[in-house]
Formats: sequence, structure tokens, C-alpha cells
Amino acid sequence: MNKHDPGGPEAVVRYGDNEITILKQGLFVRCAVSGEQIPLDELKYWSVDLQEAYRGPAEATQRLVAKKP
Repeated sequence: MNKHDPGGPEAVVRYGDNEITILKQGLFVRCAVSGEQIPLDELKYWSVDLQEAYRGPAEATQRLVAKKP
């Protein structure tokens, strides 16, 4: 399996303050900014308020700046 193309089903996840809860088993989630697949074992950045995952700090910052009033 290629870590950049995990294949298989997309997971459904609830994002908490310090943890995620997997609601539907899968191998990856999608970055809310880039649409890239993020293998669950590499998921480190997410927004609890927006319930979104991000590939890395650049995508997380981009999204948070765009959401500011």
C-alpha cells in the first residue's frame, strides 16, 4: 500500500480536542483545503469547531485565516 494513496474506504471521523473518534471505519480522511487523502495514522491537524481535517500546518492556517470575520 502506498501511504499517499491508501485506497479503500474513506473514514468518517468526529474531531475532538485531543483525539478523534472514528464513526465509520476507513483508511483515510480528506483535507478540507486541498482535498488530498490523509491516512488516519498520519492525521495530526484538524479543527474541532469546523469538524475538518488538514494535511498539515499550512492548510490549517490557510483555512483558519479564510474563516476569520
